[in-house]
Amino acid sequence: MRGLLVAGTTSDAGKSVVTAGVCRWLRRQGVKVAPFKAQNMSNNSAVVAGGGEIGRAQAMQAAASGVAPDVRFNPVLLKPGSDRSSQVVLLGEAVDTVTAANYRSLRHRLATTVFDTLAELRAEYDVVVCEGAGSPAEINLRDGDFVNMGLARHAGLPAIVVGDIDRGGVFAALFGTVALLSPEDQALVAGFVVNKFRGDPGLLRPGLDMITAVTGRAVLGVLPWHLDLWLDAEDSLAYGRVLGRPAPPRGTQWLRVAVVRLPRISNATDAEALATEPGVRVRLTIEPAELADADLVVLPGSKSTVDDLAWLRDTGLADAVTAHAASGRPVLGICGGFQMLGTLIHDEVESRRGTVPGLGLLPVEVTFGPRKTLAQSVGTAFGSVPVHGYEIHHGYVSRADPSLAPLIQYTDGRAEGAAQGNVFGTHWHGAFESDEFRRRFLAEAARLAGRHGFLVAPDTAFAAVRERTLDLLGDLVEEHLDTDALWRLVEAGPPPGLPFIPPGAPAPA
Repeated sequence: MRGLLVAGTTSDAGKSVVTAGVCRWLRRQGVKVAPFKAQNMSNNSAVVAGGGEIGRAQAMQAAASGVAPDVRFNPVLLKPGSDRSSQVVLLGEAVDTVTAANYRSLRHRLATTVFDTLAELRAEYDVVVCEGAGSPAEINLRDGDFVNMGLARHAGLPAIVVGDIDRGGVFAALFGTVALLSPEDQALVAGFVVNKFRGDPGLLRPGLDMITAVTGRAVLGVLPWHLDLWLDAEDSLAYGRVLGRPAPPRGTQWLRVAVVRLPRISNATDAEALATEPGVRVRLTIEPAELADADLVVLPGSKSTVDDLAWLRDTGLADAVTAHAASGRPVLGICGGFQMLGTLIHDEVESRRGTVPGLGLLPVEVTFGPRKTLAQSVGTAFGSVPVHGYEIHHGYVSRADPSLAPLIQYTDGRAEGAAQGNVFGTHWHGAFESDEFRRRFLAEAARLAGRHGFLVAPDTAFAAVRERTLDLLGDLVEEHLDTDALWRLVEAGPPPGLPFIPPGAPAPA
């Protein structure tokens, strides 16, 4: 068998972190393991070696598995550009834009790619841990499903269902998820995991015993709520208002960072590296007043740059950004946010709005091209400080003031981004994971903001913070889940004779 599907009662139930934790646990046992998510819907993505694009969570799960990210770990990535359309990324490359109406016409091609890719991975790895999407009980989508129970049925995978007790009603959600599935699907659901519990697990025992009695399926464990599990969020809405757990400052002052939560924010994870620094308080916000109160304002990436720029103007946030810059305090734009800082945006590709004015804070013009730039990039900044990142963008700088200084230089000497006074911009995601670059930038931001009592910590290592998070996930799986039962499922599949829970849904054709 050597495989598993981690499903969930809802989105954000904890499928991604449970999958990563199981991958880290298996890696510790000497198992060659790979993650897999058939279809992800997220604007948080990563670029693999060679230029393909996958969901950020799958890159994190690859790190938990001790393997390099691979486009096969997330063969279908849907990147929402509006409430009704998404860009389709297939095996790392953008191939189409779909709506709910025309998605059905593409579904067979996507499903074939997913099934073939999973078969390849299962031939190469000892175990493939698959993550579902949304809930398997979305019965309106079961016909043609290749992501949840459709994937499990095709590949013969046992499934566990993760429920988020922090939302309330977890036992009803677990029971209802199974009871809405067809008999054939129910036969593969072999156990439950309760996630995000705060308090004494003993208080749950009556509920755990009852859910086992009424479903015939064991609860494999109860994972506690843990404040340190915030890196590499699948969705920016999972963060809350303040990012991470800000450590006390090394100096006498905090540095207050306001990140604008754009409607189509992409790679919000760029702000995570800033939030790992002691004394740096990172807040995601849609309030102009919070920009006025910040030291550093960040415009992050966007899947719909022109539309989000219009939203900035409609909400008064554009005026707040320009006022912040006019006060001499620092403003940073990343990818789409960098494009918004320029004078003009020429877009016949993404929004098809033609030429629209930017915020006018940097003397650059941006043009959108039909081919997306996907690359892992290396360079230097602040003279000789090494920096690495990755690029995911259709827009490129088509015109710039010749005197404009770059923020970064590629290793071949090409200019990247811009730095003019207190306004900075770059197309590179992930650049602030480079420790010395992050320190130098924050020191400059503090100087510009007049935060002379802020001191940058000399010893924060972002890679080590991420590794500690992955180890924590592995620890939680080992300490709180029945790993013997989990291994039996991975190796032998669901036990025979699992009871049917009525009413069940009709089996899909």
